[in-house]
Amino acid sequence: MTTLGLGIIGCGNISTSYLRLAPLFKGLEVRAVADVNMDVARARGAEFNVAAQSVDDLLANPAVDVVINLTIPDAHFSVTKRILEAGKHAYSEKPLVLTLAEGEILRTLAAEKGLAVGCAPDTFLGGAHQQARAILDAGKVGEITAGCAAVLNHGMEHWHPNPDFFFLPGAGPMLDLGPYYIANLINLLGPVQRVGALTSSAQQVRTIANGPRNGETVPVKTPTNIHALLQFHNGATLNLSTSWDVWHHKRNHFELYGTEGTLYIPDPNFFGGTVEIGHKDGTLEQVAAWDHPFGVANQEHPKQGALANYRTAGLADMVQALIAGRDARCSLDRTLHGVEVMTACLQSGETGGFVTLTTTCTRPEALGIEDARALLA
Repeated sequence: MTTLGLGIIGCGNISTSYLRLAPLFKGLEVRAVADVNMDVARARGAEFNVAAQSVDDLLANPAVDVVINLTIPDAHFSVTKRILEAGKHAYSEKPLVLTLAEGEILRTLAAEKGLAVGCAPDTFLGGAHQQARAILDAGKVGEITAGCAAVLNHGMEHWHPNPDFFFLPGAGPMLDLGPYYIANLINLLGPVQRVGALTSSAQQVRTIANGPRNGETVPVKTPTNIHALLQFHNGATLNLSTSWDVWHHKRNHFELYGTEGTLYIPDPNFFGGTVEIGHKDGTLEQVAAWDHPFGVANQEHPKQGALANYRTAGLADMVQALIAGRDARCSLDRTLHGVEVMTACLQSGETGGFVTLTTTCTRPEALGIEDARALLA
């Protein structure tokens, strides 16, 4: 079995997910970690028995084939560009970049060097979302004509000790949480043709409510309330709401309205959950979970209980795609299209007009039960 060596740049909280979950998948071996703060890199390396290096040394390490970019969003472009320039394949946490222009630079550079670029989120590969995909593809709710999706809460300052970057350009609810929803919409419905949106912010500053900085305020420099309309190339229209100005709501995460029924889809921030079908006769069917490996609970969440968490699945799929010479499901084209969808929503909020997108992509290949099993070690 071919194994590719992984390096990780950025040893913050999210790095623990990759370090813990990578061993679940075949063809992956973490060989080094790096951070601008060497003390942080050494601590994470010691925790997982992995070599800690400087960023320069990791990029020059011949044992590293793929570098995972887990830096803050504002650094994603520059770090991924350095990874490609070093001759390594790149896999980034979301969002890949903050502008379409940055993404096009990476696309050109990757093509010139014959390298792959992939990007989270990969939660759309989860058992629940792939089951929803199978239901759609089988025509069980007919042709999707409309829908709605919503991620609504009151922001990160209530639990995150250093929430500053969440409220800066490049973040906000659209670019921070929107990627989960956009990636799943592309999985389910395909590419978006045009968007329109209204944007606002309820507060100009946010007050940190926990940790050593409790009581400090951080400025809000990006919209925290975005309500968008998306028109897909297949003709479906959908409203997407992303907001950190909501204390309580009863909206579902995902509803797709078809000519033969309604499909209810769980939170795309997670791999599992319950899929439901609303039938034409008014009955509501809770679909029995299928035997998909990425829907099996493998983690205990402090608030939500048992959860399925297979983050790194998209990376594993990209590595296997490199080995097999096929298209990766979390590909650069799909990720970049998602970036344009989100930035076009913000642009529409500023200009007041609809924005026709310049990028497109294909739906990713479905990840059925056997395909998912084939990714596991």
